[in-house]
Amino acid sequence: MSDERTGPVRDASVIVARDDSGRVAILTADFPRHGGECLFLPGGRREDGETPEECARRELREEAGITAAEWHPLGDYAMTLASPARIHLFEAHGLTLGPQQLNPSEEDFKLSWWTMREAIAAANRFLLPAGPLALMIADRRVTP
Repeated sequence: MSDERTGPVRDASVIVARDDSGRVAILTADFPRHGGECLFLPGGRREDGETPEECARRELREEAGITAAEWHPLGDYAMTLASPARIHLFEAHGLTLGPQQLNPSEEDFKLSWWTMREAIAAANRFLLPAGPLALMIADRRVTP
């Protein structure tokens, strides 16, 4: 399926990666068209043949240099009313840090660690709404 304006319709995945102290991996980069430096969670569009979780694992590894042992789905939501594409939200634990694997359009992505309270309080600084939504759901998730 495709959209005449944007090409093939692709779902996306967004990840709340929490370390053993409960801190969240937050990325920052400069987006001049959107007012300058913005916050966002690791994530991106699915590639052909990927499941939402495979996409989440790849995006977390590439953008943040993080691999995770535990994955928990947080739900999925329509990207826009005009598209059938979905955003799949995940929470990741059991993190291992490595080097970021950024492509040229991502080379200014900077990784930092925030408390959940700080990240949620900064919701108005996020580039896209899926980040704050994922943070709020993860913050309220009952762990087994």
